[in-house]
Amino acid sequence: MSRPLLVEIIAYAPTAFYHCTHCEVAWRELGAINRIHEEQVESSLPDDLIQESQVVSDWVKEMFRVHCDRIILKVIDAASLEGVGKTVMAGATAIWLAKQGRRVMLASTNPVHSLSGLLSQNVFGKATPVVDVENLWAYEIDTKDTNERSKQEIREKIQWFLKFADISTKAEDFVESATMNPAFEESSMFENMVDLMLKNEYDVYVFDTAPTANARRLLGMSKVYSLWVNKMLKSREEARSLRELLSFTKKKEADPLMDYLVSFRDRMGQAQKLLTDDQLTAFFFVTLAEALPIAVITRFIGWFHDFGIPVGGVIVNMLIDRAQVNELSPEFVRNRVDMQARYMDDVWQKFEGMVRSTLPLYETEVRGTTSLARMGRIVAVLWNCER
Repeated sequence: MSRPLLVEIIAYAPTAFYHCTHCEVAWRELGAINRIHEEQVESSLPDDLIQESQVVSDWVKEMFRVHCDRIILKVIDAASLEGVGKTVMAGATAIWLAKQGRRVMLASTNPVHSLSGLLSQNVFGKATPVVDVENLWAYEIDTKDTNERSKQEIREKIQWFLKFADISTKAEDFVESATMNPAFEESSMFENMVDLMLKNEYDVYVFDTAPTANARRLLGMSKVYSLWVNKMLKSREEARSLRELLSFTKKKEADPLMDYLVSFRDRMGQAQKLLTDDQLTAFFFVTLAEALPIAVITRFIGWFHDFGIPVGGVIVNMLIDRAQVNELSPEFVRNRVDMQARYMDDVWQKFEGMVRSTLPLYETEVRGTTSLARMGRIVAVLWNCER
């Protein structure tokens, strides 16, 4: 029997995100989960790309109908906003703030870190002073370490619960089930992010978040967690009351799991308060003068408003200076300038009053603290300050 044919499809794919098992159950109980998933799929791409994606989907179904297991299809999602300049802007912002005398933490929550490369020094796994910049520390959060610590915490709580419920089985199967879900890494990352903020060791925290919808989900965790914890607290209180009712001694027992849930709820409440306070927090969107990035951040802004996270504004990156282009310039460059001009008209219209700055396409890559500091005056505009 011949081997199946591998077919790789590179396309923009509409996606829906499924939270951890606990959150999915809590949201389903609230009657909201189906609507949320439908909204995610419908708004994940512009209408024209949704239609094209449907054509690809129909073709895939037909291929499976005709060829069955004689083919293997691999879909590669091309819808990513890597490379628009988020990390560079985060670095430039952090350096400018540090030069104003503030203690600044620059942290990356992107599973694919690039801060070390940007700063030309290793900042992975721990808060590290940035060379030649006073008052600035950088930190690429170690997702592997965070995940392992989260697994250990879950293991301890499950072991206690099994003992509490007189269930004689191993906790490992439950731990594996709880951690093998699409949101576990993001949940762990969010808790690490919360820990950083609540320690309150720095004056300002600048987060370089993951691309596309990861940032929205990461920052929306505080609201999701609040729904889940309140549901769990109610269920836990009912279980404890029933246990006490059926007990011969009627003795009230300590409940570490309940204590943890209350503590967790309080931490998430503090995080949500920080993330939604427009006097303390602002989320800036970096985009290019191109169709897909503009369409994505248009949806992002609406999503962030839904979560109550203050939007600080929009920064348009990598604009070619029209003054440097003439009739002798290569046709490719002239076409790019004309295209950017057309999309900038869209930017000014869609984000009226929100465009904080436009950045040029520099002649060399922005890397290292010297070139980041060069962007200081532009960053000052973001903060409505003069250098």
